[in-house]
Amino acid sequence: MHQTLENSTPSPLALPSPIPLVEHPAAVYLATLSPGSRPAMRQALNAVARLLTNSSCDAMTLNWAALRYKHTAAVRSVLSEKYAPAYVNKVLCALRRVLKEALRLEIMDAVDFARAVDIPNVKVTKELRGRVLTAEEIAQLMQTCFDDPTPTGYRDAAIFAILRGSGVRRSEVVNLDLSNLEENTGAIEVRGGKGGKDRTVYLPESGLTVVLDWLELRGNQAGPLLCHVNRASRIVQRRLTSQAVLFILQKRGLEAGVTNFSAHDFRRTFISDLLDAGEDISTVQRLAGHTHSDQTARYDRRGEETKRRAVQKLIIPGQRKKSPLLI
Repeated sequence: MHQTLENSTPSPLALPSPIPLVEHPAAVYLATLSPGSRPAMRQALNAVARLLTNSSCDAMTLNWAALRYKHTAAVRSVLSEKYAPAYVNKVLCALRRVLKEALRLEIMDAVDFARAVDIPNVKVTKELRGRVLTAEEIAQLMQTCFDDPTPTGYRDAAIFAILRGSGVRRSEVVNLDLSNLEENTGAIEVRGGKGGKDRTVYLPESGLTVVLDWLELRGNQAGPLLCHVNRASRIVQRRLTSQAVLFILQKRGLEAGVTNFSAHDFRRTFISDLLDAGEDISTVQRLAGHTHSDQTARYDRRGEETKRRAVQKLIIPGQRKKSPLLI
């Protein structure tokens, strides 16, 4: 993000001197987030700071308490011209939350706060995003990993099995430790998921088998469940990053001839398949880690055939008397 709004050097919006983290509104806000959410929101705040100060400040050196309506309105205007509504609204949410912390820390006036946060979200077009992977596509991706007898192939198969079998997020799968897996039941404890929530998910037996195959190579050392494999095919006890998982999915997708899918599409597929199998939405909601069932419903990508099959279960009672005209 290179466009800026302030041109003076140094910026009048820069903090005159460093302040303790416990009194810094951006630091206080970021501390409330889960480890998986923190990097993206820090990046959003850095973008706002650079935009307002000709790139002379970041989230930690900007004086957030000095922001007024003219600043926040300008940020919204500039971002909405260049970025997708969903991204703009994410940045605006982070901005409002930081100003809320400034108010709570008593470094921002209530009237200035109310005016500064009085900016509407950018309207988002209600269109379906992402897609459901077909059973054939999932089989092709898994087979590509199975055909690779190296530790990398075993690890990548485990990644796909966990994403497919448990519906966890990409940020959650990389944070899993060996201790989070119950090998006898296939239970996985997801710690610090989105919103800082913990939950238990389960792998189907076929998925657990794939993960246990990987563990035979990985060993039982404490540490990340899914870890790095170096060029010499040696397993290194170093946690994968979300970006590394994205690269793995893209690489295996090209090998399998499956394109235009994301890790989140496995999550969509997981939710849709469970709903299609007749599981109640409350159970699926808990497995997905959603706060509200309407969040789960938005992930439902079942097509017209599912709706057609559903209505076939309904019976129209009674018995018609045949018309004489038809005799």
